[in-house]
Amino acid sequence: MASSHSPRTPAWPPKSAPRLFVEQTLELSALVAIDGNQAHYLARVMRVSPGDAIILCDNRTGEWIAKVIDVQKRQVTAEIFKKAREREPTPDVWLCPALLKKDRFDLVLEKATELGVAALKPVVTRRCVADKLNLDRARAVAIEAAEQCARTSLPDITAPTKIDALLREWPSERMLFFADEEGGEPAHASFASQSGPSAILIGPEGGFDDAERAAIRAHPQARPISLGPRILRGETAAIAALSVWMAVSGDWSKQE
Repeated sequence: MASSHSPRTPAWPPKSAPRLFVEQTLELSALVAIDGNQAHYLARVMRVSPGDAIILCDNRTGEWIAKVIDVQKRQVTAEIFKKAREREPTPDVWLCPALLKKDRFDLVLEKATELGVAALKPVVTRRCVADKLNLDRARAVAIEAAEQCARTSLPDITAPTKIDALLREWPSERMLFFADEEGGEPAHASFASQSGPSAILIGPEGGFDDAERAAIRAHPQARPISLGPRILRGETAAIAALSVWMAVSGDWSKQE
């Protein structure tokens, strides 16, 4: 005997719909022309065709569902069909990591984006093994991480600045938690005791030198913190510290 239940309508858009960040400010019924590597990804990798759904974000207005209306070799055109979500609120925390070797710093960029950091402000110290950063590439790493994790906002990534300039120009309203390998208050306790705009400063593979450490400790907004009894590599320290901050002072414990 045939079932009397009608088949379930497939979810639309499907969970497998491609997600992209675009430069254009999005609004209902807007046409979006996608070219370059993104068009190649949609047309050749995901093999979208007219009528398919894609998810678009612009880092300003939120997340939108769009329908593909035309697929060419070098351009895909889509029409905004429906707004899915507002741009997510972002906890007010900056990560200020000393530059590391490229693959290790890529990991910091990727995981900090996944964790929800508001801004990434790379720092150059005397013991850094690198002193330059390709900003376009760094932003591409963050965008890819945000797309994969369904974020609707991107961190602000700035050009690297030397540690003395960072301290000199530091905003008076923002706390600077300084991961000091020579010790400090346990990170979770320090984070819990302070509220308001925050930032986490992480040193390079060789650590801060004595003069840098003294200058940081002398800064009125700086708070030395400890990340536990074990020695952590730069990328591990950055991810661990940001994770603890999100659990204690961020939005991990907040209900949807």
